[in-house]
Amino acid sequence: MSESFGLQSFSSIGMIIIMNLPYKRVLLKLSGEAIKGTREYGIDPQFLVFLAQEIKSGLDLGVEIAIVIGGGNIFRGLAASENGMDRIAADYTGMLATVMNSLALKDALLKVDVDARIQTAIDMKEIAEPFILDKARSHLVKGRVLIFAAGTGNPYFTTDTTAALRAAEIEANALFKATKVDGVYNSDPVLNRDAKKYDELTYMDVLKDELKVMDSTAVTLSKDNDIPIVVFDMNQPGNLVRILKGDPIGTVIGGKQNVSV
Repeated sequence: MSESFGLQSFSSIGMIIIMNLPYKRVLLKLSGEAIKGTREYGIDPQFLVFLAQEIKSGLDLGVEIAIVIGGGNIFRGLAASENGMDRIAADYTGMLATVMNSLALKDALLKVDVDARIQTAIDMKEIAEPFILDKARSHLVKGRVLIFAAGTGNPYFTTDTTAALRAAEIEANALFKATKVDGVYNSDPVLNRDAKKYDELTYMDVLKDELKVMDSTAVTLSKDNDIPIVVFDMNQPGNLVRILKGDPIGTVIGGKQNVSV
């Protein structure tokens, strides 16, 4: 029974906890921009420690956590291509930036005693495992945090789309989109004090109104696989755990949450 719930490394108390949680397995999407903290460029080690501690708290509930992280704090492929760089070369460069961020996040997780692994869509055997779905699921069942790096391994696909794809492949109960704001608004809440926050949205609401949550491919892929998207403020301490416990924080896209049974 413990294996079916992905709890080989957890106590019987942990089993009771997870059976009462709305999520058994989640895919957490982090932006590269987020981990630069207050810096203009690169990685903020202090914010990485904060992230690692938040992820550890979620893992301690007995929830299986996979992660996709962007590379925008180091290199943005689309922006580079718009400024004259070949789009394919730019996208591959962006994939390498996600690997750099993944290595930094893995290091931060290990320092707070979280067992973590990286799988890349492009073979880099000296620093990470190749993406193998069965092995990915095995890592999660064993209570390890798994970081998916290098996007899908193909140009023209964003890390948002990667997150939706990997969430579908590992059969995640939800895709958690971590941002710097507390949900989805009808306009930028920083620029517009009267911006309206949505508690719930359908996939079609996001696509039809062109809400800037995730790219349309990622939203459509989530819709086709019935994966709810939860948009929330990761900068607020404790928010990840609160959502994992079922607290109504942020914006839920896709209707009813996929409850683990």
